[in-house]
Amino acid sequence: MAVYLDYNASSPVDKRVLERMIDVYQYHYGNADSRTHIFGTEAKEIVTASRKAIADILGVDSTDVIFASGSTESNNMATVGLLDYALESGRNHFITTSIEHKSVLEAMKYLQQKGCSVDFVSPDSSGRIRPEQILDLLTEKTLLVSMMHANSETGIIQPIEEVGEALSKTKTYFHIDATQGFGKLNQSLRNTKYNMLSITAHKIGGPQGVGAFVLRRDKTYRRPPVKQLMYGGQQERGYRPGTTPVALVAGFALAAEICEKEAELHTEHCRNIKNSFLDAIAGLNYTINGDQNYCLPSTINISFHGVDAEGIFLGVKDDYAFSNGSACNSGSHTPNYVLTAMGLDENRINEAIRISWNYNTKVDFSSLINYVKTMTE
Repeated sequence: MAVYLDYNASSPVDKRVLERMIDVYQYHYGNADSRTHIFGTEAKEIVTASRKAIADILGVDSTDVIFASGSTESNNMATVGLLDYALESGRNHFITTSIEHKSVLEAMKYLQQKGCSVDFVSPDSSGRIRPEQILDLLTEKTLLVSMMHANSETGIIQPIEEVGEALSKTKTYFHIDATQGFGKLNQSLRNTKYNMLSITAHKIGGPQGVGAFVLRRDKTYRRPPVKQLMYGGQQERGYRPGTTPVALVAGFALAAEICEKEAELHTEHCRNIKNSFLDAIAGLNYTINGDQNYCLPSTINISFHGVDAEGIFLGVKDDYAFSNGSACNSGSHTPNYVLTAMGLDENRINEAIRISWNYNTKVDFSSLINYVKTMTE
C-alpha cells in the first residue's frame, strides 16, 4: 500500500480522535440547541467544552470562537462578510497576497466585482512576503489585510507577527488563514495581534467538515463588522446557522489538544523525516522551492530537474501518494499559481512536487530516489 504523503491536503483522523467521535455519535447524539431534555444538555456541554479548548490553545475568549465547516467558509466570512460595511463606510480597500488559498483569492475577486479595490502582493522566489510590501499599500480606506500563516503549497511561513504588530496601530483589520499553521505553530499565533482567524480540523488529525472562525474584540470591545453569509437559526451567535455537528466539534477539539500537548514530539518527528529525505536525495539534481529557513518541518516542495512531476506521480503511484499542490487545484493542468507568483520558470514548476507528512508518518524514500535516478541517467 502506498505511503500517504499529502497531509497538506488532508490528514488521516487520529485514532484517539476517532474513538472520541464514535463515543459522541453513539451516546451523545442530541441537538446542542435542544433545551428540554438531557440529551440536548449533554450535547451542549460537549460543544461548550470544545469551544473552550480551542480558545485556550489560541489564548482567546471562548465567545470569540465560531464553529464552521472549515477554513473555506471561515475565509469567506472574514472577507465577503465585510462587503456591506465596506460599501456603506467607503472603506472599500482590501489587501491580500497572490499565494493565498483559492477561498481567499476568489472571495477577493468577488469583492472587486462588487466595487471594492483589492491589491494582490506577490513574493519573490523565497515564497515569503515582506511586511513592507503590505504596509506600503495601506491607505485610510484600507479595511482588511488577509494573509495566510503558512503556505499550503510550499510550507513557507509568512511574517504574520510583524504584520499584525504594525496593523494593530491602525484601524485596518487583520485576518489570518491559519489552516496550515494551527496545530503546528500555535505559539506564533498566540504571539500575533489579529482580528480574525480561520482554522480547520482535517489538517491536524481531526475530521473533515469542521473548523472555526475566530472573531476577536478590539480595544474598544468591538468585533469587526462581519455579517452572516447564510440565514436560518441563531446558532453560533447568529454568524453561522445550522445544527452544530457535536461529534465533529469534539473531534476537532481533541485533535487540537493532542497537537498542543505533543507539539515538541510532533515537530521533532517531522523535522527528522525532512532531514532523512534531504540526506536521501544528496547527489541528485534538484532545487527546493521556497526559503527553508522559513518552512514548516512537515512540508517540502521540490523540483527534480529533468523529471516531469506527472511522470513521478505515475512512476511511484504504488509506493507514495503526494501531489503537485493544493487539492483545490489538483484537477487543473495550468501551472501552479503559487510557484508562478514566486517567479519560477515553467520547467521548474512542471517538475515540482509537494511532499507533506505528520507526526504518525513512517516512510522510506528509496523507491522515489531510485525512480528519479532512473529518469535522469
